[in-house]
Amino acid sequence: MTSPDSEGSAIPSEENGERSGPGWTLRSGRSREPISAARLFRRTVRIGLGLILLWVAAVFWLGLLYWVVPPVSTLMLGRWMTLQPMARDFVSLDEISPHLPLAVMTSEDSLFCEHHGVDWNALWQVVEAADEDGPSRGASTIPMQVAKNLFLWPNRSYVRKGLEIPVALYLDLIWSKRQMMEVYLNIAEWGEGVFGAEAAAQKYFRKPAQSLSRREAALLAKALPNPLARNPARPSGRHGALAGQLVARMAGAAPYSACLKP
Repeated sequence: MTSPDSEGSAIPSEENGERSGPGWTLRSGRSREPISAARLFRRTVRIGLGLILLWVAAVFWLGLLYWVVPPVSTLMLGRWMTLQPMARDFVSLDEISPHLPLAVMTSEDSLFCEHHGVDWNALWQVVEAADEDGPSRGASTIPMQVAKNLFLWPNRSYVRKGLEIPVALYLDLIWSKRQMMEVYLNIAEWGEGVFGAEAAAQKYFRKPAQSLSRREAALLAKALPNPLARNPARPSGRHGALAGQLVARMAGAAPYSACLKP
């Protein structure tokens, strides 16, 4: 029951052990109790751990599922969810000119056939050379880029890099090198809404990916570090020069690309 105060407002009775107001929470059959900072912290930690475990489970099962299902990157999902146009035609590695995987390996990850997902020496060199503004480059291998594209976000950070490493090691463990390269060439971004080698070859050279020349493959590979600014069909002077240097290096890299063969 309630009793009026001097202004006629109702004041809750405490006869039944009930109390209300900010900072109190209802207990069934008991009085309201304040939410402590410690309880709030524990609840937040539990939610955070639950989300992490959910993400780990998604990585585990999707990694296995992508053996048989064409993979989808986070950038692709973002465009689908926002109803933005997108071009991507998944093709097997056999349907891509052998010049392109060789160009990408030579340009992006020369030890692709030798490491197990992470080039530890290159990564350690980057960490040692980092200043107060962070590392000047990422030392990302192709498996690390696949991990980022499939399960993480594009913005560079130490948190993202830390998550890339275990995912890259896992994917390299369960996939062959050929499958890793196939996935990478089908989810790589080559322009606004252009994903994968087939869509890129059709857009920039008006031909299937299987017919790409060595020069065209080098131009595509050298566009990957900045795909929104570099146009393989109309390369800048610097872009063209980098592609020319890559063509020369590809001949020497061929003996180290045995893992790309069927």
